[in-house]
Amino acid sequence: MDNLFPAPVANFADLLLDAVCMVDASGQFVFASVACERIFGYTPEEMQGRVMIDMVAPEDRARTLAAADDIMGGHPNLHFENRYVRKDGTLVHLLWSARWSDQHQLRVAVARDITAAKRAEATQAALYAISEAAHATEDLPQLFQHIHQIIGGLLPAACFAVGLHDECGDQLRFAYHADQHGPLPQSLLAHVMGEEVRRLGRPLLLDPADLAPLPEALRSAAGLSPHCWLGVPLTTSQGPLGVLLLQGQGEHAYTDRDRDLLLFVSTQVATAIQRKRMHAQLRFMAQHDELTRLPNRRLFHDRLDTAFARAQRQQGRLSLLFIDLDKFKLVNDEYGHDCGDLLLKEVAWRIQACVRESDTVARIGGDEFVVILENVGSPDHALVVKDKIHQALSVPVALAERGSLSIEASIGVAHYPDHGADTLQLLRHADNAMYASKAQPAPV
Repeated sequence: MDNLFPAPVANFADLLLDAVCMVDASGQFVFASVACERIFGYTPEEMQGRVMIDMVAPEDRARTLAAADDIMGGHPNLHFENRYVRKDGTLVHLLWSARWSDQHQLRVAVARDITAAKRAEATQAALYAISEAAHATEDLPQLFQHIHQIIGGLLPAACFAVGLHDECGDQLRFAYHADQHGPLPQSLLAHVMGEEVRRLGRPLLLDPADLAPLPEALRSAAGLSPHCWLGVPLTTSQGPLGVLLLQGQGEHAYTDRDRDLLLFVSTQVATAIQRKRMHAQLRFMAQHDELTRLPNRRLFHDRLDTAFARAQRQQGRLSLLFIDLDKFKLVNDEYGHDCGDLLLKEVAWRIQACVRESDTVARIGGDEFVVILENVGSPDHALVVKDKIHQALSVPVALAERGSLSIEASIGVAHYPDHGADTLQLLRHADNAMYASKAQPAPV
């Protein structure tokens, strides 16, 4: 190599910030400048004799070999990018300029470290993707799945967890805890680490090789896992929101740079979560009764249309119950609207307790409630539910200092397909049946 690359020229190459490499036809390094140690982590002496492709990131090897063949075929490449695995196991992004010397049977290449630029580019793309996900996803679980994928493209994330403060702000509730295959049970380590990040209000890096500075509870929990963890707080302009946790892959150890990157991205994550929560709250308010938290008239009609279409498609049955509280106006007049509101909330709770989770209970007016029963085997099923509601409402309602109050209700029932070929006919029949029930004399 001395004749090929005289000492003055070699010394000049060592002055360059970019790495100068030479690879023979078999793919082995025969020369590496001093800058290689800064970029690859190996000294020039350590690189000589190493097989080039073994140092390339596995995902980039196929196209690197294809580019090498093209260069050896006489086509220089001035802008080839790939990733190499450094001596410490981390990845470095490189921009190569390379050509083939037919005279010396060598590939001569210059490599520039563009890792910082690539990281900045990926970070900017991730911030944009997180913002887009806040608009495109339907709910928080779907948003968390997207954020998991986005951050997984920046940092190793074998496990990804999001803990949100409860209503009192005293504890964390893990709204998402998953790996690349799907949801996972919440781990003790994630819980303990999340609480510690919440308490400190700052990032926390957990390396199994260095647990001494950590609190005893966290050291004990970390002893159960060989993996590195990284946690950062989620904070908005309105205050703390929760925490975000990552678990490394294999023996990968997070660095201070990884910590700073995740902390920077976490601001956009917190904003996305806050925005999605606000949208969910606004949507809930638009579709639910403020007092009882039951579906309102608009959501009831949406649910009824969907249930009716499903029953028609599956040739099934559904039943509709119209419920009207008897003499409710007298309750407001005699006891006041506060007691009336308390009674309505209690009635809503009792009706819900009489039906299945898949059924719909809605409040469509002052003291009017309606129930949609899907997949009923026969009309008798709806009559059983009707009797259960009567029994539940017959129990007096405690009104604090006002004592207790008994309430009665009139209930009308309609069945599909017996009482209507469309929702309008079904609603009319149930309404008429309710008024017919109200007109009957009370049992003695």
